[in-house]
Amino acid sequence: MKRSKKYREAVKKYEKQEQYPLDKAVQLVKELAFTKFDETVEVALKLNIKEKHSIRDTLVLPHRFGKEKRILVFAKGDKAEEAKKSGAVHVGDADLIEKIKGGWLEFDVAIATPDMMKDVGKLGPILGRRGLMPNPKTQTVTVDVKGAIQELQRGRVEFRADKTGVVHLAVGKVSMDADKLQENVKILLENIERKRPTDIKGEYIKSIALSSTMGPGVKVSAKEIG
Repeated sequence: MKRSKKYREAVKKYEKQEQYPLDKAVQLVKELAFTKFDETVEVALKLNIKEKHSIRDTLVLPHRFGKEKRILVFAKGDKAEEAKKSGAVHVGDADLIEKIKGGWLEFDVAIATPDMMKDVGKLGPILGRRGLMPNPKTQTVTVDVKGAIQELQRGRVEFRADKTGVVHLAVGKVSMDADKLQENVKILLENIERKRPTDIKGEYIKSIALSSTMGPGVKVSAKEIG
């Protein structure tokens, strides 16, 4: 891949193969960002897991960033009223399902009460490939509609390992204070460690790298793990 001149200049400012302490890595990512927009800071983790393992969960990062999510709730009766009072942008049942079937997707996250999943499940081909399908594993299929909405408003995010054992997650913006970015990364690492499969021996998190949207990746020292 041909890189831009600014990218090539950024790479010259640090040792690409060196593993840096987390505080230094965060500072480098901030310094190496070169675009005019506020780039997103992302973490990439390579895990030592097997194909049978599912590393997936949600967490609330201590420091929020980005725009507020547009929350949609599939619910009826009292739970629909609870969703409206709690700040959901869109609330409905059959009406919303038909609207989505027609191509409407103006929301960022969907919650459903368990009784709605029989009908919501029919939206699998549409919502599934966009990562919008409510799922008990991510606490988006729940009777606690108010609690789920509040957590999402506080900045709850989902992380999951792909088929190659890699976890990608946005943890902040370049404009954020370095200590806040560090805290968000540490919370992610703690949650990943808690998901460690019991049958994995030895090294679990094989590598950690930080980067901004357009900037080069910075490796993080293994001492930050655990």
